[in-house]
Amino acid sequence: MSKNTIRYPSYRSGERKRGIGDRLIRYKCALQNTISDVLRAKGWQEVKEDGDFDFYWAEVGWMREYFDHCYLEEHVKINHFRNHYELTRKNLMVKNLKRYRKQLERENGKLEASKCDFFPTSFELPSEYHIFVEEFKRMPGTIWIMKPVAKSQGKGIFLFRKLKDITDWKKVVKNDTYRRDDKQEEREAPETYIVSRYVDNPYVIGGKKFDIRVYVLVTSYVPLRAWLYRSGFARFSNTRFSLDSIDDTYVHLTNVAIQKTAPDYDPERGCKWSMQQLRQYLIAKHGIDKVENMFRLMDDIFIKSLQSVQKVMINDKHCFELYGYDILIDEELKPWLIEVNASPSLTASNDEDYNLKFGMLEDVIHVLDLENKLTGKEKRIGGFDIMWSDGPVTVDEGGVDCITAPTYSTNTFLGCDNDRKRQLKQLLKQVQAARKQ
Repeated sequence: MSKNTIRYPSYRSGERKRGIGDRLIRYKCALQNTISDVLRAKGWQEVKEDGDFDFYWAEVGWMREYFDHCYLEEHVKINHFRNHYELTRKNLMVKNLKRYRKQLERENGKLEASKCDFFPTSFELPSEYHIFVEEFKRMPGTIWIMKPVAKSQGKGIFLFRKLKDITDWKKVVKNDTYRRDDKQEEREAPETYIVSRYVDNPYVIGGKKFDIRVYVLVTSYVPLRAWLYRSGFARFSNTRFSLDSIDDTYVHLTNVAIQKTAPDYDPERGCKWSMQQLRQYLIAKHGIDKVENMFRLMDDIFIKSLQSVQKVMINDKHCFELYGYDILIDEELKPWLIEVNASPSLTASNDEDYNLKFGMLEDVIHVLDLENKLTGKEKRIGGFDIMWSDGPVTVDEGGVDCITAPTYSTNTFLGCDNDRKRQLKQLLKQVQAARKQ
């Protein structure tokens, strides 16, 4: 499809400028998984190829190729920001977090900057190879983890203890050139990696390491408006944790794409716990105070990581982003940010996973409110709670839905009750009653 022939949303003069009027919403969807099921279930009109649309669940490649060349009506929504990669590309995430931490220290002191100490010591290779080597020598015996910045699902990741394991980068840096001249053949630049200190004391359950997938919805960067989904899941490794074999991916990587290749992997049982199961387990084992503190630190991760890219992100009223945060908990109940995904997997691994993702995506649509059913002042919509709206959002009186009520005031309920259908029904009744008055 050429840029010259692609058609974008246009509306007849009799239609409303905002909203869709009485006609069906028209949508496009680049994926054939849970999100396409959700959109079909809405009863909206699917359009193909060059058809006009009101809502588009696009792939990131479409944003790169077409977004800058199109005109969109005011109400149209697309599921990525133009430069989403500032947060979701591993090396840029680290770069922006380091810059933001320095800014906080300069403006507010070291104590405030220390609140950004939620990502492991990291360097980009090969560009920061020499700086990394200096740090490597200062931390003898440390295990490091290498990740290609442009790959996902655990591809290309490995752990190492010795510099000789990354000699390819060392050779390239020594030659210090990738260009062709009269005396030297053209050299291909090595793939960019991020190298990070490996968190070697992870919290384990049943002897197995896990990380946590959390969903954060951003509907605007200026002002920043961010919603936190109540449900998520913990992804466990298939093999008991040990540092004896750092080459065993089944021990150290929790990605489902890796774990499902294990010989004894059970696709129905999987390697997942719900966020509610995890919260209840941790409270039973450590008490409410320690677990509450852990969840508050996770809130800091979400907000400060978004603030770290707020000034560089190209805000656009047509754009929103559903981020998949990957968080690792260590044995001290300290959460670490591993990475942020712009295209978190929406393909379900079993029925429970499908139900979680279907409900979460339905609630994304409810928050966006293309049908103009809500007031825009809601603090909770289905399973989403707004945690930041140009400033922190506090919980309403009587709005607690946890089995063990939190004592903090932030409007976040990760791992708490998510009776989203009941809440949506009550919410719509309240809005309709208010409009009749």
